[in-house]
Amino acid sequence: MKNITVALDDETYRKARIAAAQREVSVSALVKKFLVTLTAEIPPSRNLKREQEVLLDSIWQRHSGFTTTENLSRDDLHERHALH
Repeated sequence: MKNITVALDDETYRKARIAAAQREVSVSALVKKFLVTLTAEIPPSRNLKREQEVLLDSIWQRHSGFTTTENLSRDDLHERHALH
């Protein structure tokens, strides 16, 4: 668990203490609840590396018969092109 320090003007701090006392919690608990609520609205960060791996795996599954050893040589490509 991490600790943070927040600097407040005197009036805001006084009002925060009153609000906390009315709820029978500490100012720290109020701030924590606010931050937890705030961050719950943010979607989780994406794992782009994992998404890329899943995409490449799915492509490989659909086209698993292709290998680079099946590539035509440069001469074969030119010969094939000349025939068309």
